Amino acid sequence: MMETLEAVMTRRSVRRFEPRAVPDELLTKLLSAAMNAPSAADARPWQFSVIDDRAKLDALADAVDEGNDLFREAQAAILICGDESREQIPGFWPQDCACAAQNLQLAAHDQGLGTVWIALIAIPPRVEGCRRVLNVPGTLEPFALFPLGYPAERPEPENRFDADRVVRNGW
Repeated sequence: MMETLEAVMTRRSVRRFEPRAVPDELLTKLLSAAMNAPSAADARPWQFSVIDDRAKLDALADAVDEGNDLFREAQAAILICGDESREQIPGFWPQDCACAAQNLQLAAHDQGLGTVWIALIAIPPRVEGCRRVLNVPGTLEPFALFPLGYPAERPEPENRFDADRVVRNGW
């Protein structure tokens, strides 16, 4: 297993995948990591959908990502949806889902998988595409979608620290 800072500093978006199935045990580990994210008032206002059906992954390529081959190569995907009915503090579900999403990405990297964050929230055609392909109930808000697989590419790590973007004690 990786050290935390190593995982943070070496995780990169992966958009090409090997044709090798992702075991259910790994998907469960990713979901467990995502669900261990911090959440306002511990409300955990999220729902997850695991997609491993080839026809649905291919349909997502057209419905969400304008025909991009990334979903056609992915061996699985995880959709994170917000569930406002579970919120304890109104308006916090997007932040909670973002925390879950980051945990999911870091766990995937730690376990030798690749993924990329496909934003859905505030992009109506992508939200509707997800709703249509996956029958997402109207009570849930599609937030982000993560195609998964064993990487067929290995983007180099980058140190993105920029001292010009840091101030101390205010502006």
